[in-house]
Amino acid sequence: MTDQKPAMRPACANFSSGPCAKIPGWTPDKLKDAVLGRSHRSSLGKARLKKAIELTREILEVPADYKIGIVPASDTGAVEMALWSLLGARPVDMVAWESFGDGWVSDVLKQLKLKDARKITAGYGDLPDLKQIDFSHDVVFTWNGTTSGVRVPDANWIPANREGLTICDATSSAFAQEMDFAKLDVITFSWQKVLGGEGAHGVLILSPRAVERLESYVPAWPMPKIFRLTSGGKLIAGIFEGETINTPSMLCVEDYIVSLEWAKSIGGLKALRARADANATVLDAWVARNKFAHHLAKVPGTRSNTSVCLTLDGAEDVPKKLVKLLEAEGVAYDIGAYRDAPPGLRIWCGATVETKDVEALTHWLDWAYAKATSA
Repeated sequence: MTDQKPAMRPACANFSSGPCAKIPGWTPDKLKDAVLGRSHRSSLGKARLKKAIELTREILEVPADYKIGIVPASDTGAVEMALWSLLGARPVDMVAWESFGDGWVSDVLKQLKLKDARKITAGYGDLPDLKQIDFSHDVVFTWNGTTSGVRVPDANWIPANREGLTICDATSSAFAQEMDFAKLDVITFSWQKVLGGEGAHGVLILSPRAVERLESYVPAWPMPKIFRLTSGGKLIAGIFEGETINTPSMLCVEDYIVSLEWAKSIGGLKALRARADANATVLDAWVARNKFAHHLAKVPGTRSNTSVCLTLDGAEDVPKKLVKLLEAEGVAYDIGAYRDAPPGLRIWCGATVETKDVEALTHWLDWAYAKATSA
């Protein structure tokens, strides 16, 4: 390592884990077809919302009998809608190994106050013992732990003949990791993650089993209007056809459509996964050749290809010093570990990030670590 700054800089310094980097070549001009100053309930507005849903199904390869809806409040809103609308019919196993999963545990235990709720948890860097899960219960889990960089390796641990519902927070795995929809009854995400869309909106995907639960079970607690998915005991179909519960930002919707069309143009889901894999592989190779950097995720098969979380040798303040150095250079923004996670780095490697930018970043990581540990 040397004090000399690397010659190459990332063309895009945005490595934030949300909102994430925009698609390559993005400019505001790409939003020129947005339905602005018009009602989202106009024929034109509903057509764009429906277009976003149709493209989501196509690119994400969602089964034809699953419902897709655009909902308020990002992924958090989508998850909360599912928890408040579906839980309580059966005992529930809450599976968590990082901050956001812990948040869902807290909501179920402290807000819904479900007595038949079990916690199955692990610390940062580990995956819980999935064999402890009872699939006669409903199960809530995060596919990819955004703040720990630990993901489930596959869906083989979920039985096809389960009795309960599986509710999956997929916000940093959708469009980047292989997900078996046959094993998932509720899938949520926000398009501000892997596709780099603007925030504030979530996507809620329901299997036929989840719809059946909604139409046959009424929770014991009052349901806020913004969470209501049924009326008169039937699913509100319009939500899944572009008739949103509240007023969406049509500018954000247009931005999502632009991102989906870009995804389609490069080869769809397979290409998106390949881009994220390539980016994560670059960082993995960097870790392998540096003794001072380590993956927070201990088991290789559970390491994220989107939110790559790393720890660094040295004093506890080394990561913060490194982050400040790179921000000052305009080389990398927002790559510090999440506030509840162990001190370290969290570098987004999702599909909108260019591999050459990750490669350029690794040289700057060497430089910044040397500077941060030399004082």
